[in-house]
Amino acid sequence: MTDADPRILILGAPGAGKGTQSRRLAENYGIEHVTTGDALRANKHMETEYGTPAEFMDAGELVPDPVVNEIVKAAIEDAEGFVLDGYPRNESQTEYLDEITDLDVVLYLDVADDELVRRLTGRRVCEECGATYHVDFNPPEESGTCDECGGDLYQRDDDTEETARERITVYEENTQPVIDYFRDAGLLVEIDGEQTPDEVWADVEDAVDVHLDA
Repeated sequence: MTDADPRILILGAPGAGKGTQSRRLAENYGIEHVTTGDALRANKHMETEYGTPAEFMDAGELVPDPVVNEIVKAAIEDAEGFVLDGYPRNESQTEYLDEITDLDVVLYLDVADDELVRRLTGRRVCEECGATYHVDFNPPEESGTCDECGGDLYQRDDDTEETARERITVYEENTQPVIDYFRDAGLLVEIDGEQTPDEVWADVEDAVDVHLDA
């Protein structure tokens, strides 16, 4: 590990493990974990030329690119180093990000669609206390029953196979140009996201350190 404050972008479809690896990056390098959702919630009332995020979020609408761009810019400007998770989601956001910061490395967690579906559809949530489980990776002691409170576990509507595949398709359609952009820029490192979390982390750390030392 180096003493630098890396500026890292992590890409991957829903279920690829971005959250897990981002948290480890933030802890390991002492940098900020910047997610679009957290940044928007923390700056809901920030005035931009196009309005505040709250105006769109409270109406249940997607926050438009120009507003998201300004929120992300504010978040990363305040950080000495960061791992950016959940942005950019399309080509125009990618071009904007390229204008406002110089990334050290872009990590892409590559996971096959069927494995993503298995990860996404295996989640179960307790009706009573909200505790979460996974049928493969974190099963309850008794199937269908929460270890914490004994409540019934259920599958959320957005965790069904049909919804999961739709989320993956939308992600891939929007994000392929982003992946191509950073590959062409020589910043993209593809990581086998189907390994164990520790094996993925070893590859992630190696990729970051190599680019920082370059």
